[in-house]
Amino acid sequence: MSGARFELQRAPSGEGRRGEVFSWVGQVDGIGGIQLVYPAEHSDYPAEYCEVAVSGEGFPLITFLGLRYLRRPLLARSELRVDWDPADLSRNVWWPGRRGRALRIHVKGRAYRYTQRGGKCGHELTRDGATVRTRRSSWRLPQTISGTCLGAADALDISVALVLEGVYTRNLSAAGAIVSLPGRFLNRLNDL
Repeated sequence: MSGARFELQRAPSGEGRRGEVFSWVGQVDGIGGIQLVYPAEHSDYPAEYCEVAVSGEGFPLITFLGLRYLRRPLLARSELRVDWDPADLSRNVWWPGRRGRALRIHVKGRAYRYTQRGGKCGHELTRDGATVRTRRSSWRLPQTISGTCLGAADALDISVALVLEGVYTRNLSAAGAIVSLPGRFLNRLNDL
């Protein structure tokens, strides 16, 4: 799929059990239609959490569940599932630099690195032999989410990259970590 491009458009908001539901829909040539939704309701979870889901024809169901912050899940205390199989997530919050702060994902025998690229609206998901680059039209509730596939990127790679577009990932950069520090600190007070 090297060089393949895709774009998801914001769809009208709906209502779910947990309030307003945001979604983006699009088509990936050679695979099929795909949809990003949050808050999703694929699993039962406490009110302080939020779930994002990506699904579509030819794509696995990917869900990301994390503490709710600004209507989106945080990376903290989160879980990512591919067709209900859990992924191992890790990152070094203290390491400087884009690569050091990257989210590392191990799922379905693949090792990914997810980084911020070119400002807070751009991201890159890489594994050996494949890269998916995504860009939002704006940081908060974008009208479009576009992507480019490089190398041997497939439906799983695209789905993982897109589900992370619904996650609050501002703290993947050092500047974003400083900006989001007060909110993350206040979230931790709930644990006391």
